[in-house]
Amino acid sequence: MSVIYPRVALIGLGLIASSMAHAMRAQGLAAEIIGHARSAETRAVARELFCDRVCETAAEAVQGADLVVLAVPIGAMGAIAAEIAPHLKPGAVVTDVGSVKGAVVEAVAPHIPPGVHFIPGHPMAGTEYSGPRSGFATLFQNRWWLLTPGAETDAAELARLRSLLEGIGAKVDTMDVAHHDLVVAVVSHAPHLIAYTMVGVADHMRRVSQSEIVQYSATGFRDFTRIAASDPTMWRDVFLTNKDAVLDILGRFTEELFVLQRAIRMGDGDHLHAYFTRTRAIRRGIIEAGQDTAAPDFGRGAEPPRGG
Repeated sequence: MSVIYPRVALIGLGLIASSMAHAMRAQGLAAEIIGHARSAETRAVARELFCDRVCETAAEAVQGADLVVLAVPIGAMGAIAAEIAPHLKPGAVVTDVGSVKGAVVEAVAPHIPPGVHFIPGHPMAGTEYSGPRSGFATLFQNRWWLLTPGAETDAAELARLRSLLEGIGAKVDTMDVAHHDLVVAVVSHAPHLIAYTMVGVADHMRRVSQSEIVQYSATGFRDFTRIAASDPTMWRDVFLTNKDAVLDILGRFTEELFVLQRAIRMGDGDHLHAYFTRTRAIRRGIIEAGQDTAAPDFGRGAEPPRGG
């Protein structure tokens, strides 16, 4: 492939940014990759593993960049946008990888100067690992990357960003900001909160020792713990910034749970069987769409090598 963006600046150097860097380098999509992170240790690792140059400030990192990727926690987006705004190159594209789009648009858009293109984004990919050593080039293969462009978004710049994302293996779709936040509340945010809750329930059950929970974990609980091991700062910000959609979905979840409780209490096997049959069909649809395999390994076969 040929270079799509001569200079890319990655602000925040965790799993997503480091994976982007590895993938762009593997495919030859960026001539130069510049990075910034608050931690000196993170900057040192990034300089060693995947960045051509690493800067101590975000303002320095974005200077001359054709593409700027904001890969910081959602709660930090506004401050970073304010810091980099005066230093953005005219004609540059700014995107982000936050999993809530309404809050990011509200925080970032007011700081984007005229002549700079802001195209919010969200890669639907990840692992329970974080940090600059966690990235790997194939993270985005066959995973969706959702973009939420505004009505004023330049079509050519949108197509250019789409080309980069497809070049690193992602499948790209666009949608309205509010609709995005509702969709991810269903498929990602509420399931994560339920996983956190289930692990918390197990931790608080004094009739079951922690050693038994660890030793006898069946695949269901084990996979809950994998989800619940995700970055706590990121998920704190997700729930605080997408609270309306998450609370809506959790309300619906609670209603469904009450119905199932009643069916179990009343011994209504027909209702339970019909319900599980419908939900099983959704699982088959996910497999047929190529978003998972029949083996529920939650990505364990694709874990990145540790330590580098």
